[in-house]
Amino acid sequence: MHIHKEIDTRGLNCPLPILKAKKALSDMASGELLKVVATDNGSLRDFVAFAKQTGNELVEQQTVGEEFIHVLRRR
Repeated sequence: MHIHKEIDTRGLNCPLPILKAKKALSDMASGELLKVVATDNGSLRDFVAFAKQTGNELVEQQTVGEEFIHVLRRR
């Protein structure tokens, strides 16, 4: 999987990881992948809802230790 952009939202709580992802996606081309690294456990459900609301595809979610990794494909 080729990640086009990665943002670090560790230490930030809702809604900041979503807002930073939204801003990053707005600068990307359709089909490109964005990786978001977060520490807010609420981000798991937040990114599911964000993908449904915006039409961006949630390609993958992983929990690695205390970090949550989300990969979104720009619509």
